[in-house]
Amino acid sequence: MVSVDRSPRLDLVFHALAHPARRAIVRQLSLGERNLSELASPLKMTFPAATKHVRVLEGAKLVRRRIVGREHLCRLLPEPLKEAMMWTGSFREHWEARFAVLDSVLDEMAVEAQSRSKRKTP
Repeated sequence: MVSVDRSPRLDLVFHALAHPARRAIVRQLSLGERNLSELASPLKMTFPAATKHVRVLEGAKLVRRRIVGREHLCRLLPEPLKEAMMWTGSFREHWEARFAVLDSVLDEMAVEAQSRSKRKTP
C-alpha cells in the first residue's frame, strides 16, 4: 500500500498552481510587486477574474495583497514555493538513479548495434 502525504498547505499550493492563469500571475510576481490591473492585462481577463485567481493564490499563502487607496498591490511569498520544490525534489535522487541505469543500458545497446554493423560490413 502506498503512503499518502498529508499536507493541507502543500495541497493548497499545488491546487493554486494547477491553473495556467495563476502560474502566469506567479511568474509576473516573481519579477516584483504588481497591481491587479497589471496582472490581468497580459492574461486578457477582467479585474474580477484576476481577483478570483489572486484570492486562490492568497489562500495558498503564495501571494500577499495590500490595498493602497483604490489600488490592489500583490507580491509573491516564496516560502510555499520552496516547500513545494523541496517535496518534488525528494524524488530527484530516485529518478536520477533510474536515468543513470537507462543511460548505461542505452550505451550498451549502442555499442552492440555498432558491433553488429561492423560485422555485416565486408
